[in-house]
Amino acid sequence: MSTFEYNKSMLRYSIISVVMTVIALSVLAKGFYIMTVQRSYWNEVNSLMKFDSIEVAPMRGNILSAGGQQMACNLPEYRMYMDFVALKEGKADTLWHDSLGNDTKTLNELCMGLHKLFPEQTAEEFKEHLKAGYAKDSRYWPVVKKRVTYTMYNEVKKLPIFRLRPGIGGFTAQKFMVRNRPYGSLASSIVGDTYKEKGVAYSGLELAYDSILKGRPGFKHRRKVLNGWVDMLDSAAVNGDDIVTTIDVGIQDLAERSLIKELKKVGGYTGVAIVMEVATGDIKAMVNMDRDPETGEYKEGRNHAIADWLEPGSVFKTASFMVGLDDGVIDTTMTVDTGCGIRDMYGAKMRDHNWHRGGYGLITVPKVLQVSSNIGVSALIDKYYHNNPEKFVRGLHRVGIAENLHLPFPEYMPPRVRMPKKDKTGRHYANWSNTALPWMSIGYETNVPPISVCTFYNAIANNGKMVRPRFVKSVERNGEVIQEFPVEVLKEHICGDKALHEIQTILRQVVSIGLGKTAGSKHFEVSGKTGTAQKASGGGYKNGTVNYLLSFCGYFPSNAPEYTCIVCIHKAGLPASGGLMSGQVFHDIAEGIMAKRVKYDAKGAGDSTSVKMPDVKAGNILAADYVLSRLGIKTEGGWHGSYAEGNPVWGRMNRTDNKEIVERTPQVAKDKMPDVTGMGARDAVYLVESRGAKVIIHGCGKVKSQSKPVGAAIVRGEKVTLELGS
Repeated sequence: MSTFEYNKSMLRYSIISVVMTVIALSVLAKGFYIMTVQRSYWNEVNSLMKFDSIEVAPMRGNILSAGGQQMACNLPEYRMYMDFVALKEGKADTLWHDSLGNDTKTLNELCMGLHKLFPEQTAEEFKEHLKAGYAKDSRYWPVVKKRVTYTMYNEVKKLPIFRLRPGIGGFTAQKFMVRNRPYGSLASSIVGDTYKEKGVAYSGLELAYDSILKGRPGFKHRRKVLNGWVDMLDSAAVNGDDIVTTIDVGIQDLAERSLIKELKKVGGYTGVAIVMEVATGDIKAMVNMDRDPETGEYKEGRNHAIADWLEPGSVFKTASFMVGLDDGVIDTTMTVDTGCGIRDMYGAKMRDHNWHRGGYGLITVPKVLQVSSNIGVSALIDKYYHNNPEKFVRGLHRVGIAENLHLPFPEYMPPRVRMPKKDKTGRHYANWSNTALPWMSIGYETNVPPISVCTFYNAIANNGKMVRPRFVKSVERNGEVIQEFPVEVLKEHICGDKALHEIQTILRQVVSIGLGKTAGSKHFEVSGKTGTAQKASGGGYKNGTVNYLLSFCGYFPSNAPEYTCIVCIHKAGLPASGGLMSGQVFHDIAEGIMAKRVKYDAKGAGDSTSVKMPDVKAGNILAADYVLSRLGIKTEGGWHGSYAEGNPVWGRMNRTDNKEIVERTPQVAKDKMPDVTGMGARDAVYLVESRGAKVIIHGCGKVKSQSKPVGAAIVRGEKVTLELGS
């Protein structure tokens, strides 16, 4: 058995411990040395190897009109800076001042050039501004305090000093892609907008379709090597797709001009106009105008067409009658006594617009809508639905006037039509009064945006089929359609065929013989309904000046409807008439749209007095024949010649229906007076003055008479007078 050598083992452990201690102390010493003595060196190395993650912004997609025009697109803008450190390191500061410290001619030219491009600042102000940045050795000194367009940026780059390379001249710029609307404010309330600095959408189609338009950002790492950066792309940015809207730029412009014209005429403070295509529900135009209280000018503002809850007034009466007709409680053969134009309704006074003239008395159901009788509508609806108002309200939902259209806009406010509710006893209504039904039937006590009223009338025009308003037809990527938005049917039938036909007939009569005549046209039939409603203010309708909502909603042409249009005007005080004021805008829009569709046959342009063959004067028939041949008109005659050779052939032409008969006429001797009657001035003057005479011309057209008879001798230099006429 061997013994353990304790002394040798302890020696080995001691040596290992010492070595490890020395190594540990060396590491600590080296670390301390790096942290103190070499700290600045390693910090510099760290800065040279710095990594940075940068987001790569995608290009936002375009918003296009139905015709492909750009309604919103991206354009570059620039912030311009001066790097004075680079200027001095590039030894270009000698262009700034000379050896004596004086301003150079180059600097003066630069400042004068900036003044010409930006006249709001003088050349001296530019000089003082730039010299301040030079004194501070600024690396990002703004040349001007605003962004400039691509065109302006290129002009600035041409100026002295700025035209040098950035590393020498110091001129640099930061590029921004900003949203631009080539058509300005046209349809801006529906196109929407983005925040300029961040490019984030906040309204309209920009916001509604932001997920499609904005694309997807990419990322890159930037590695600094010496004084430069090397980009390492991790993922490429995916640009946004384009959306093709239903907006027709021409119709939008027409609707805007027509609405502003009437707003200025009547002193309205807000106006709305919507044009919808009947079969598809495509919104061809949507105008929202607000009057600027300071300037009095009208401009696109809030999207009232979809975002405003309004008591629609008399345009709502069509829905009330449709419910009654569809339920079978109202018939077009009925009559209703409207009395003297004022009727007591459960303690409240219901008035017709002509109450001060004695009212309408006993009238038929169709005439109730034709003259927009409040008493006629409310009396009938109250008579048949007073004990069951829930049935009437359910009917309003059935015909679609209260339909939630589920539009993609955050600002959209769906219709709100109050449903009667019983209290706990089940015997009384908790949220209903005796006057609620009569006033609801004529468009009060409801909240319906203009787009819902337009959609309802569009369903009437579309033979009962209600389609959802469509604002975007498709999505495109690089010019190719990648997604389509089909027509969406909300209701196949808003009512029965009989009720629909009766309503269509009445709406046609409203325009042809009723209060909507102003909206009509001599060239095609129009159907629609007027509306004049008082607007509540401060919880009532009698506080100070009365405000009015004037409306007209209808469709055209009546026999084969293509477009539905609603016009709403908000104004204060009288006069106030939906038929005369909003109806006028409807008329202008309808006729403007239909006028663009008219195509005339050129064959029908002629009449018995039309000249189908050109009138050819006597004279150089060779030149005339040359022109006629290129117009495709045949000529006949026993002569020949070449127009290219420049030798005139004198004669006359006799016109027939489809050709010209050319007759060459003999000419007199060179010293005799020729016959120039029937010729144009140019040929007549040439023939006479070639014989030595001087010509005096009176009139225009063809030569009717000449002062010297044909064949008479001409004395060189004598004067010959030619009288011209038609």
